[in-house]
Amino acid sequence: MKLKHIFYGLLVVLLAASCREDDTIIYPSEHSIGEVTHTKYAGLYILNEGNMGSNKATLDFLNLDSGKYYRNIYPSRNPNQIKELGDVGNDVQIYGNSLWIVINQSNKVEVANAHTAVSRGHVDIPNCRYLAFQGQYAYVSSYVGKINEKSVLGAVYKVDTATLKVVDKCTVGYQPEELVVQDGKIYVANSGGYNGMSSLGYDRTVSVIDLSTFKVTKTIDVGINLFRLRSDKYGKLWVSSRGDYDQTPSNLYVIDNDKVEDVLNIKTDGFDMIGDSLVSYTNRQGKPIFEVVDIRTHKVVNSNFLKVPEKYPIKIAYGLIIHPITCDIYVMDATNYVSSGKLFCFDKYGNYKWHTLTGDIPGHGCFLLRN
Repeated sequence: MKLKHIFYGLLVVLLAASCREDDTIIYPSEHSIGEVTHTKYAGLYILNEGNMGSNKATLDFLNLDSGKYYRNIYPSRNPNQIKELGDVGNDVQIYGNSLWIVINQSNKVEVANAHTAVSRGHVDIPNCRYLAFQGQYAYVSSYVGKINEKSVLGAVYKVDTATLKVVDKCTVGYQPEELVVQDGKIYVANSGGYNGMSSLGYDRTVSVIDLSTFKVTKTIDVGINLFRLRSDKYGKLWVSSRGDYDQTPSNLYVIDNDKVEDVLNIKTDGFDMIGDSLVSYTNRQGKPIFEVVDIRTHKVVNSNFLKVPEKYPIKIAYGLIIHPITCDIYVMDATNYVSSGKLFCFDKYGNYKWHTLTGDIPGHGCFLLRN
């Protein structure tokens, strides 16, 4: 059965059985992108952050079988969810048959069926940020919060993926962001974002958690205000710094054997990797820049990769994800941060293919394997 038929069949059942009389069901809008891609990946979820305090986090879905893009699918899949997804979408990943959605300011991780987007429940985690998985557990980074207006250390929460219960918690550095599970360890990028203007200053460490004890065994000094953290095909870690937004620019670092192997001096707001290539983006003087770094040599091999048409400019590059098979590059454009964003698609050579409207502030995505 085709994925779109599953979605529509389920929608009819839900509307017939679950609607409250005083609710207005929000149906997803649909747009054809004019392209069909048949691989083992059936689609791409896009999580739109929405503005803080506006309760406008939304979930979109690109059906790669039908070539159609659906905006804001979550309300119609879950008509009994009073506040829909919630306030500020921060990460989205698929593990097994479940879709995990971090809703930062609503202090929860929503968990849904990966193929239908129907909710399984949620996990209450304060100021949650990013996800990683290993075995039967999900690991969620958390700022934890402020106490009496003072910044406190962050944590990684350990969640049983079957019961959706928190089973453990490990304190790490200040305001942890992305995390990676590798070689029996969890690596956590600490930002210290709350401390930037205080006497504490930004954090500059990667915490290393031993999976067997769930305790921090070491910290790696890297650079201020760390953010993205990814593992390459050779087992090395790539971590980005956002800098101090003034004198110290963003940067990209390589970690190997639990120590900094290289400092690339490349400005970056985010990146994704495929094969031996890392595609990085940054926004400079009102224009996004896309570069390709050779993972083996750590050198920039293309400083102007994506051919963005003048007719359809990208205003603010806010997220990027690469198709694991076709190598198509999907760029999320936050536009003006207050109205609909855009999703752009480029082929593996950087040629423009298409774009479509998304929800407000698209920034996170994950691919769905077909059944």
